[in-house]
Amino acid sequence: MAAPATRLGALAANPKEQDRARDQLKPWRAWYSLKRWKDLRRKILARDAYTCTQTGVALVGKAPAPNSPVVDHIREHNGDPFLFWDEDNLQAVSKQYHDTEKQRIERARHG
Repeated sequence: MAAPATRLGALAANPKEQDRARDQLKPWRAWYSLKRWKDLRRKILARDAYTCTQTGVALVGKAPAPNSPVVDHIREHNGDPFLFWDEDNLQAVSKQYHDTEKQRIERARHG
């Protein structure tokens, strides 16, 4: 019996191929490469004093360290430019929080 297909179709052989497949399905992912996003990201990290708004951890690590900074969308934007760029929809969190607790919350929301 074959493994069920993922939302991205057949699993890519490596992470770069997976990223390319995601980018094709979700063209808004390119927004994360824009200067506008990078500037906004710095602004949010400064606003939140480089502290995880959910755990209080100092965001002083360099990715992929657990205490490295991630600017997270509080409400999923799903390509909605208003939600993507809305400063009130952004928060500074640690990579560990983002990759564990936040992902658990989002998976639960999607069933």
